[in-house]
Amino acid sequence: MPDSGAMPPQAPIEISGAALGHLMPMALWLDRRGKICGSGPTLARILGPGPVIGTPFEQHFRLGRARARVQDEGHFSTGRRLHLWLRGHPGVSLRGSAVDLGVDGAGGVLVNLTFGIHLAEAVREFSLTEVDFSPCDLAIELLYLQEAKTAVMGELRALNVRLEEARRSALDQALTDPLTGLANRRAFDLALSKVIDGLEGRDQPFALAHVDLDHFKAVNDTLGHAAGDFVLEYAARVLRDEVRRGDLVARVGGDEFIVLLREGHDPDRLLAMGRRMIERLEEPCYFAGEACRISASIGIVLSRDYAEPDGETMLADADAALYVSKREGRGRCTLAVPRGPDAPR
Repeated sequence: MPDSGAMPPQAPIEISGAALGHLMPMALWLDRRGKICGSGPTLARILGPGPVIGTPFEQHFRLGRARARVQDEGHFSTGRRLHLWLRGHPGVSLRGSAVDLGVDGAGGVLVNLTFGIHLAEAVREFSLTEVDFSPCDLAIELLYLQEAKTAVMGELRALNVRLEEARRSALDQALTDPLTGLANRRAFDLALSKVIDGLEGRDQPFALAHVDLDHFKAVNDTLGHAAGDFVLEYAARVLRDEVRRGDLVARVGGDEFIVLLREGHDPDRLLAMGRRMIERLEEPCYFAGEACRISASIGIVLSRDYAEPDGETMLADADAALYVSKREGRGRCTLAVPRGPDAPR
C-alpha cells in the first residue's frame, strides 16, 4: 500500500531568466565548480560594473560561516543557511540559502540571497528601490518601518527642543521687565537669595544699590508716557553700562532700580560708581526733539556691615540711604548706616 504521507512525483519546472529575476532579484546561479553562471538583476548591479558571469564565487563573496562552505566538489552544501560578505563592499553582509539544480546538483546550485542587518546601509550605498526586492521579501517593509520610526523620533526630538525653548522663553519672560529687558523684582529676589545662601562659610562680600530717578514724573507729565518709557530704557542702558558683567540690574518699580553688585566691598569705589551713574543720567537725552532731563538718588549698602546679611534688612537700609540722598538735595549717592538687629555694634 503506498504511503499516504509521501509527496507525489512532480514534473520539472521550467522558468525563464526574466521571470526568475522578477521573483528572485538577488538570485545567484553557480555551476558545480563554483563559477557564476547567472544572477538576478539587483545582484548583478551590486556586483558590477566589471564582468561577473564566468568568474569564481570567491572573487565576489566571502563566506561568513565555515559550515556553509563550498564543498570539495565545487558547490554549496544545500539546506544550510548562508552568511556572506561582499568583498567589494566589506560593510555589507548577505543572508540566504542554496538548493541543487538537477539530479544531485548536476545543473549547479541556485542561491537566493537577501540583505540582513545591513539593509539600510545597502539601500543607501546601492540606491536600491522597491523594484530591487522580491515582491514577497519583507525587507522593504522593514525598511519603511525603520524610516517611519526615524522620522517619528526626529519629530519627537524636534518637539522636545521646541518645548524646551518655549519653557526657557516663558521663564525668561517671567523674570524679565518687558520694557527695559532688565531683570524684574522676582529675578532680583532669586539672585539675592542665592548670593546670601552662598555666603555661609565663605568670604564673598556684595553690595546693593537702590536707584530712584529724580524728576522722572515731570518728564512723564509734560512729554507723555512714550517719553517716560524712552527715559526708562535710557536709564536702564546707563546702569547696565556702569556695572560689571557678573552684576545684576533690576527694575523693581516705575522708576526704581536695584543693582546687585557681586564682590562689592570697597566703599570708595562704590560711591564713585554711583556718582558716575548720576552724572550720566543728568546728561539730557532727546525724545522727538525734546530734551528729557532727569537725575538720580542712590542708596548703597554693603553686606560686610552685617554679621549675618539678611536681604529684607539690607533692602530697607538701602532704601533709607536713598531717602537721605533725596533729603540732601537729590542727585546724590549715600552709603547706608546699617540699622538692622544684626548690624555690628
